Amino acid sequence: MSDVDVVVVGGGPVGLASAIEARLAGLSVMVIEPREDVIDKACGEGLMPGALPLLKRLGIDPEGMPLRGVSYRSAGARADHLFRAGIGRGVRRTTLQTALADRAAQLGVARTVGRVERLRQDADGVTVHAIASGGSVVDGIRSRWLFGVDGLHSTVRGLVGLEHPAPRTRRRYGLRRHFFAAPWSELIEVYWTRTTEVYITPVAPDTVGVAVLGQQRIDLAEAIAEVPELQARLGHSEPASSLRGAGPFRQRATRPSAGRVLLVGDASGYVDAITGEGLRLGFDQARIAAAHVAIGDVSGYNRAWAKSTRDFRMLTSQLVGAANSPLRSAIVPAASLMPSVFGAVVERLAR
Repeated sequence: MSDVDVVVVGGGPVGLASAIEARLAGLSVMVIEPREDVIDKACGEGLMPGALPLLKRLGIDPEGMPLRGVSYRSAGARADHLFRAGIGRGVRRTTLQTALADRAAQLGVARTVGRVERLRQDADGVTVHAIASGGSVVDGIRSRWLFGVDGLHSTVRGLVGLEHPAPRTRRRYGLRRHFFAAPWSELIEVYWTRTTEVYITPVAPDTVGVAVLGQQRIDLAEAIAEVPELQARLGHSEPASSLRGAGPFRQRATRPSAGRVLLVGDASGYVDAITGEGLRLGFDQARIAAAHVAIGDVSGYNRAWAKSTRDFRMLTSQLVGAANSPLRSAIVPAASLMPSVFGAVVERLAR
């Protein structure tokens, strides 16, 4: 006998989206998440145009700032592309998660505060053992299916034997902080310095988010200082949030499911934040995971997952490879000289 149809491990935006999708498919759902409060993590916070319809199907329309395109910039070149697929939105992660949590509660999603320690599968379902924040045992939660949506360093991925050995590549990390500054553009601006990419995303009328991607031990203040235009705009601005970090980005799973456990979002594998497509991809995986468990078709989820992520994995791997090679300094000049190619790549990722 199962307590619920689906246990979702992870209460971030993609975990909550997965829970909502499962409820909309007629399934009973419990979310298990170790933190009681809204989770603020390092995140670029730009929702691509393709992410907004996926949220609207969930009944979510979060407040934010319009994003009309992407601008790549370096010391000697610039390439701009305005989205043809629609307008994106810059949304604080905390704002997005609050909207998703409210919607999940409205739909009757149960919530348990705890950290999953063990899983046991059989032919009919999954039994979950967790530890609550005070150290008490949350034992023997039974579900027909389990979604592992617990991020880059997924516990679930390891517990079910889907962890893939870390690739022998240069590891990339990210930092993010907000500053009190009126947005000066409706574009996601990406400044390519010698060693980092600095992303500027408007998220409120008086706030911009600054995310920096690069190798380990990157420094946000140093990255900003490398771009005179940003230093002039942000050098005297007050921080609007604490500094957050994430990484290493490159994570792999041997496959996206094992028995009755499905990995969703970053837990299922991630390449890099360089294309800014993580949330859209996660919301799409949440949709296909719920649809396939509703009909008991895990192999169908594996195929749909591969199709959903194929372009992201290919394009992001190629871009990261170029960013880590001697070709790095040529990326923005090439984009400015070939605007149709640059635009086609941006559009594909924005859909």
